[in-house]
Parts: sequence; C-alpha cells; structure tokens
Amino acid sequence: MVLTESEPKLEAGDAAPDFELRGVDGETYTLASFADAEALLVVFTCNHCPYAQAKFDLLNELADEYDDVAVVGINPNDAEEYPDDSFETMQTFVEEEKIDYDAYLRDQSQDAARAYGAVCTPDPFLFAADGDEFRLVYHGRLDDALNPDDEPTRYHSREAIDAVLAGDDVALEWQPSQGCSIKWKDE
Repeated sequence: MVLTESEPKLEAGDAAPDFELRGVDGETYTLASFADAEALLVVFTCNHCPYAQAKFDLLNELADEYDDVAVVGINPNDAEEYPDDSFETMQTFVEEEKIDYDAYLRDQSQDAARAYGAVCTPDPFLFAADGDEFRLVYHGRLDDALNPDDEPTRYHSREAIDAVLAGDDVALEWQPSQGCSIKWKDE
C-alpha cells in the first residue's frame, strides 16, 4: 500500500469527462445514465484499499439519503496484479451490501481515471447538473477522517452536496483526498 494524495487535473466549472463503463449489474453506464440527477458524485475507489473501505458506509449513506444525487463508484485498479479488485469481487461486494451506491463501475482500460486525473482511492469528484452537462464544483476529501480508523467530525461531501442542492456555490477548500495509489497497469 502506498499512501497518495490527489492532485487536481480538472478545475472548478470543468465538464465531467464522459465514460462508457460496465456496471456490476451488467449494464453499461455513461454520464447520460445519470441525466436526471441534480448532482453527480464520482468516486474512484476499489475493493482492497483500507482507505476506500473506510468510506464504503459513508458513500452508501449518501446514495441512500440524497434522491437527487447519483453516487457512482468507479474501480480503475489493475485486477490482474490486485485480484481483490476484480469485477467478480466487485459484484460480491454489492451482493453482500458492502457497497450500495447508485452504480459501481469497472474502468478496465483506466481511461476514465486518467481523464478525471484520479490518483488515489478514494478520489471523489462532485459535479452539479448544468443543462445537459455536469460541471465540477468540488474535488476533495469526503470527510476529515484521514486514516481508516479515524472517526470523522466533518463531512465535506455532505456540505458540498447540500450547497449544490440549495443552488449555492460550494464554499469548501479543495483539500486533496488521501488513500492508496491507483494500481496502474504496466504499459
């Protein structure tokens, strides 16, 4: 495990890069799949990283609490080198309700992770609906618990989502997410 902090590639107001990814339910998802949402929370995550695992419950809660927000987990890790991040294990995590997001997607090519500039798991991006696009309003920590065993006292993700749903600007400093490095394939 290598601890990594995210570094921004996308800037505030940038459109969400589109993707076409297979979900654990067998469906193929694109940004248009979430067109009815007022906000889209894209979190690059995985099955094996303790930092990502520590945020499963929070992401499940967000998906359950906010009807107008699509919570989408994307797993870009190299499953050949890290078999715990395989598509089959992703399906098991959903079947066992460890993960209960609106969608859990596999980024086999790692193109989506590169397009977003994701570098660690978890690495969250919050977008607000703007016509037929989603525009980046927050890229940063889900909460203030930096280590897997820490208990959060502040939920940046909820503050940002609440601001978007209220039609307000997200007035949060973008502090880098912290977690395990994305397991890139050898090229």
